[in-house]
Amino acid sequence: MSPRTPLRPLARILDARARGENPDLIERANIRARGEAGREAARARVAWRIGLVIGIFCVCFGAVGVRMGTLAASTPEEPQRADTAPAILAQRADITDREGRVLATNLVTHALYAQPPMMVDPVGTAKKLAKIFPDLDAKRLAADFTGTRKFVWIKKKISPEQLQQVHDIGEPGLLFGPREMRLYPNGRLAAHVLGGARFGNEGVDSAEIIGTAGVEKAFDGWLRDPANNGAPLKLSIDLTVQQAVEEILAGGMKLMNAKGATAVVMDAHSGEIVALASLPDFDPNDRPTPLVKGDASDSPLFNRAVQGVYELGSTFKIFAVAQALELGLVNPTTMLDTKSPMVWGRFRIRDFHNYGPALSITDIVVESSNVGTARIALLIGGQRQKAFLESLGFMAPTPVELSEAPSGRPIVPGKWSEITSMTVGYGHGLAASPLHLAAAYATIANGGYRVKPTLVHAATHERGPQVMSTEAARKSLAMMRAVVTRGTASFADVKGYEVAGKTGTADKVKPGGGYYDNKVIATFASAFPASDPKYVLVLTLDEPSSFAANETRRTAGWTAVPVAAEVIRRIAPILGLRPADSVPEVLDGIQLVKAAKGH
Repeated sequence: MSPRTPLRPLARILDARARGENPDLIERANIRARGEAGREAARARVAWRIGLVIGIFCVCFGAVGVRMGTLAASTPEEPQRADTAPAILAQRADITDREGRVLATNLVTHALYAQPPMMVDPVGTAKKLAKIFPDLDAKRLAADFTGTRKFVWIKKKISPEQLQQVHDIGEPGLLFGPREMRLYPNGRLAAHVLGGARFGNEGVDSAEIIGTAGVEKAFDGWLRDPANNGAPLKLSIDLTVQQAVEEILAGGMKLMNAKGATAVVMDAHSGEIVALASLPDFDPNDRPTPLVKGDASDSPLFNRAVQGVYELGSTFKIFAVAQALELGLVNPTTMLDTKSPMVWGRFRIRDFHNYGPALSITDIVVESSNVGTARIALLIGGQRQKAFLESLGFMAPTPVELSEAPSGRPIVPGKWSEITSMTVGYGHGLAASPLHLAAAYATIANGGYRVKPTLVHAATHERGPQVMSTEAARKSLAMMRAVVTRGTASFADVKGYEVAGKTGTADKVKPGGGYYDNKVIATFASAFPASDPKYVLVLTLDEPSSFAANETRRTAGWTAVPVAAEVIRRIAPILGLRPADSVPEVLDGIQLVKAAKGH
């Protein structure tokens, strides 16, 4: 900053006096100059301030304009409440069948809630909401709205139509929270496989979806894992086959007056479950509440395929025969004593019919002789029999990917005495699920390799351990084919598909012990085509009863077998199996002659 110029500079004053001029003029001139300089500086400061104010106004109005333009171009949304709680993970992957068809997915919807302090007409609003949602109580809502509560959940999920109706009420205290809900587009189809889902942690702007049962619960962590990038869970179920099985099973259950029914279709080599049905069923979109008392099997939530642990009767006889063949104790033509009754201590073992003094091993299976099977079990011995059944998976729950599977633990005898060995041989004294039976029959069908039941579709599956020789499995399968062509399962002889199988009719166990006189579990376990087995079908009816040939029939040959035959007839073409032009009359040395019987 330059030094200030003095008003009366001495040198100039002296010079002016010397020239005879008035020195006061110099002072007045300096005063004028100083004043003009001050005014120029003041004008400059004012101009700068004005420019600064104008710049600030321009920036502010520009920001407001940009924000208004952004809001005008965006989608209108409800105001969001500030929340410091951890974010809710609402993402959940789809579930598809083996062909990629959707079984479970998410649907964008809204939740409805209220903030009573913001409400203008709480009582009137409660009445209007009760008209939109008939399940709501108007009095209860009015009490909630006029009380001390500041937040009220009204509906966890509403349809677009209901959302619009609530909008039309015009109540500022009613607010909507966006969320996703689990949707099962096929309704009841494969209900026991899928299980269902429900809301977990909830907020006004999102809700956690967690699995409740079935694969939804078994794969809950995987389905919710963001690391999977939304990739769907591909099940081994074939939607078309599942539909056919459920439709026929429902018709058969009604026709046979059964309390319940279940069916499992399994790939005999990979263990992949192509269809799994249990009736009665439910809609996973509106999952019912579990029973709190009474018989669990009375609930539609009960999965008979894995939770239904039954004595499966004569379907077990083929295991005793297969083991005896494996040990070299018998061959298909070996004759055994079948005089009935067979007395063992205080026990008497009887056959359904009197089959004469002796039968071959093949005919013991074809005629389903309890006495003959008991004698085979004695040849094997209890400990060897127990070890063999364990190798087939009958001593532990199935490893299938269902949350209910661990509860399907087989009921195994505590003491494996000789009489226990005999009764287990023909299917009494050891209880297991239909899925256990399907996996064991797959072992026979595929040449003796144990399979692991699975609901996950994969390109390849690791082959299980070989628990019986291919030769023993082949001979056992030939006997099962004879059961269909000339034995107790003659109604299952579906033309062109070479069905092999075994019937089983077991009296139902009473809750307090003992057996019912007129209630049975009827089962047909089968593999097809017998010449090169691809699939296994196990079908079970709970308490069936049909009137045929002038009398009431409960045996599997008259109840479960005809239903299973219709299932195979319907699904075989869907599975890509072409009917054979002709079926050989002799298979592994066994003459095939059709006869109608029942057991």
